[in-house]
Amino acid sequence: MNLPDWTKPALYGAGVGAIALAIIGFTWGGWVTGGSAQDMATKQSAADVVSALTPYCVQRSLDDINAAAVLVEFNAASASGRRAVIEKAGWATPLGSDVPNRALAQACQLALQAET
Repeated sequence: MNLPDWTKPALYGAGVGAIALAIIGFTWGGWVTGGSAQDMATKQSAADVVSALTPYCVQRSLDDINAAAVLVEFNAASASGRRAVIEKAGWATPLGSDVPNRALAQACQLALQAET
């Protein structure tokens, strides 16, 4: 079987072009693998849940009959201990859950600090 002389350079060019396209696409083009896309979607959905539940946490702090005592403890706590005060008060425990959400407690802490 005789192939034309241009076949070999054309195949090399197509191969090198495909490799270059893949490198450029994954490096600068924003392409991701399925696993990376799933990880990004999981992180974004968790962040969206926290963002949606932060007003719920703040409202629970306003509705709590022990809010005054908890807020005194909150203001007296160190910056790193304030999240624990919110978790202990139960304000960062979503409905249907038995344990507080750490990210929600952190977001609630920041919201409460902005209000006080």
